[in-house]
Amino acid sequence: MEYYKYLRQYVGHKPIILPGSVVIILNKQNEVLLQKRHDGCWGLPGGLMDLGESYEEAAKREVFEETGLTVENLILLNVFSGSEYYLKVSNGDEFYAVTAVYYTKDTSGEIKVDYSESKEISYFSIDNLPDNIADNYMRFIEQYIMKMY
Repeated sequence: MEYYKYLRQYVGHKPIILPGSVVIILNKQNEVLLQKRHDGCWGLPGGLMDLGESYEEAAKREVFEETGLTVENLILLNVFSGSEYYLKVSNGDEFYAVTAVYYTKDTSGEIKVDYSESKEISYFSIDNLPDNIADNYMRFIEQYIMKMY
């Protein structure tokens, strides 16, 4: 059972802290890989940490599960946390996300969409990102752009 589901058995919908990781994956043209989620918003591949995992292990596992890609040589951009990362989702669950954001160009494998998590996966030019990127992911990408350009 995923750790957050285990916690929910005890705390119900009350706010909890959820650690996770995402990865800004860049191809040779410096385009960023985004996945279109079922809510219609684009985001970065990644997800929540399981018990015993490091942030980097969670990032690698989630990217593989969601995209079919193996990522290596992850570089930590930042860890994002605080009140601006509070979410209340449609089922009433509340949480504060603590997200380690990595970036890499070191990928192998072929993109395979996990349709239980995504509707589409595509690379986008940093100068021409889709309009409907979820706010938190846009903050991560903006910090990457400020650091690299």
